[in-house]
Amino acid sequence: MKFKKIYVEITNNCNLNCPFCIGNHRKKETISMDRFKILLTKLEGYTKYLYFHVMGEPLLHPQINELINMASKKFHVNITTNGFLIDKIQNNKNISKINISLHSAYTKSQDEINKYMDKIFSAVDKLVLNNTVINYRLWIDNDKKDIILKKLQEKYHIDFPLNRSVKLNDKIFFQIDKQFTWPSLDNSYTSDTGTCLGCREQLGILVDGTVVPCCLDSNGIIKLGNIYEQDLSDIINSKMFQGIKMGFEQNKKIHSLCRKCNFYDERKSS
Repeated sequence: MKFKKIYVEITNNCNLNCPFCIGNHRKKETISMDRFKILLTKLEGYTKYLYFHVMGEPLLHPQINELINMASKKFHVNITTNGFLIDKIQNNKNISKINISLHSAYTKSQDEINKYMDKIFSAVDKLVLNNTVINYRLWIDNDKKDIILKKLQEKYHIDFPLNRSVKLNDKIFFQIDKQFTWPSLDNSYTSDTGTCLGCREQLGILVDGTVVPCCLDSNGIIKLGNIYEQDLSDIINSKMFQGIKMGFEQNKKIHSLCRKCNFYDERKSS
């Protein structure tokens, strides 16, 4: 079985404490180089795309560029970041795509946001020269959206409405969306019907090696196995994995956490 993408959490530490984030309720860890090498070996042949993202800020990893360079020998490396540390990777030539969550600047003053955006623009100007694709992300219900939008419009000399995603320049895109609700067993929402790309087109691997169906299971509720203790083929062929996968193929949510998640169906209908 091959996946379109596999999310790899290289650290679950973060430099921010955003209220829209479900938060990390696990032990704070950072992947070691030795474990990362094992991980890459075990994932080879199962995907072409690794996404450094589940919980935490990947650019906090002290060896972030070494991890990128190592993974890029066999995989396309994509990163999701809040952008505050983007200068750490601005000279790296081995990143396929970077998603920058601009709504992370929601607590900052206008002057702080201007400095934040200018820092990002400086790094992006260098990254696109290395053929890295940039995807700016912004939530429409963010109260600093007008300041951020103005900075984007001034930088790329394009006036675009805050209701659709657009291409700003070669290799540079802007994606607008509404804030989503993290799946949680405490959510009031529940449904037995619905589908997802988890276990079908994607997987997530937490920093301790726990394999989960998707990047939204950030606290490892659905433990499919552990990549350091098992081969991925054994995890894929397990009763739990196959049950979740076949359930989604039949528009059924098998796991209790999945019943509390409406992310895929909501995004698909919007």
